[in-house]
Amino acid sequence: MVELDWTATTPLSRIHVAGRHGAAQGAAGVTLAELSDFELVQVMARRGQWGAVAQACAEAYGKAAPARPQAVTAQGALLVWSGPDQFLILSPRGAAVEKARTSFSGMASLSEQSDGRSLIRISGFQARDLLAKVCSLDLHPAVFPVDAAAATSIDHTAVNLWRGEDSSGEAVFFLLVFATFAESLWRTMLDSGAEYGIAIDASGAWQP
Repeated sequence: MVELDWTATTPLSRIHVAGRHGAAQGAAGVTLAELSDFELVQVMARRGQWGAVAQACAEAYGKAAPARPQAVTAQGALLVWSGPDQFLILSPRGAAVEKARTSFSGMASLSEQSDGRSLIRISGFQARDLLAKVCSLDLHPAVFPVDAAAATSIDHTAVNLWRGEDSSGEAVFFLLVFATFAESLWRTMLDSGAEYGIAIDASGAWQP
């Protein structure tokens, strides 16, 4: 009889190996990491209900729902614009899904995507150079500042992209990609950034 293994894994656990990739000399220009242990809910306001959804969001999370392409740090969660009258709630694993159901009952359609997406963190002094190879967006800080967000594509793969707080003076970007495309996108970034030297961090839990 075949023994089945029900151990929980992440979309990139098979190929996410901490260490150095690409150019081995000098400081790594890019750092990549897969983040895990999060809950993700997409909130889509029903017709004529956006105002009510924004208010309900403010009451539940301390911040109104983002009405333009941005990522908003709220109470215990990150609110990420994902399109007109819709946004994502990214929270540490816990009671986020039930909280969203309670907060937006009757005014929005909800889609839980906690296990259907992979979250990737891209940082380093050449992170923007790497993304410029695979993404058509202008990510210059004058155009794409901290907390800016976009629903776009990378290498023909749909992603939600936003810029986080800088770390040690270096830009930090986050990518949400459907789990089935995560490995392909990860390999694309490894190939595109090899010339800069890539440090691959061990997987860690996402925190707002």
